[in-house]
Amino acid sequence: MPQEKRPKKLLDQMRDVLHTQHYSIRTEAAYVDWAKRFILFHQKRHPTEMGRVEIEAFLTHLAVDRHVAASTQNQALSALLFLYKAVLRQEVGSVDAVRARKPTRLPTVLTKTEALRVLNAMVGVPQVMAKLLYGSGVRGLECVRVRVKDVDCAQHMLLVRDGTGEKDRITMLPENLVAPLQEHLVRVKQLHTKDLADGYGAVYLPYALERTYPNANREWGWQ
Repeated sequence: MPQEKRPKKLLDQMRDVLHTQHYSIRTEAAYVDWAKRFILFHQKRHPTEMGRVEIEAFLTHLAVDRHVAASTQNQALSALLFLYKAVLRQEVGSVDAVRARKPTRLPTVLTKTEALRVLNAMVGVPQVMAKLLYGSGVRGLECVRVRVKDVDCAQHMLLVRDGTGEKDRITMLPENLVAPLQEHLVRVKQLHTKDLADGYGAVYLPYALERTYPNANREWGWQ
């Protein structure tokens, strides 16, 4: 007789639910990590054996003993509420823990001159990426995910795919970045051509597109 499949571990179940609800990779990793910390804090008790009281104790520990920022504590709370509501299908009610204090200091913001000095002190690919972040307003993860086909140097546009909330958007491509970006793409295409000749050059494709377009992961536009 065929063996019955073992049920997935709780954290793997949590990853699956986060993925099906289209949370970002970073949020997925952070939420799973908070769930793991919560379990370890309570001597590896299963969350089904715990509830509001244990959540409050963990959050209070973060504020009182670990002195985390308010945003960090809020993320931990969101992760645990997601675990209970979306994964375990359990209501925990109102959580009343000692809250971390929000900072009263104002953030330090570079002037335009200071920002340009920092950018001009950089070289190579890090400089191109930093200028793209500064000039187009894309986020860090969005920047490293930019593909060749999403760059429109002629119209000075950049297509950002799967941004916050899995939404696509168009942002501007600064004119003074077009030439450096084009030079960068020339170098990268040379490397890509060599990689293909050596039997490499494939990239990750989202949403199982590899099954629909088997050769797309090696095409230049998807790099």
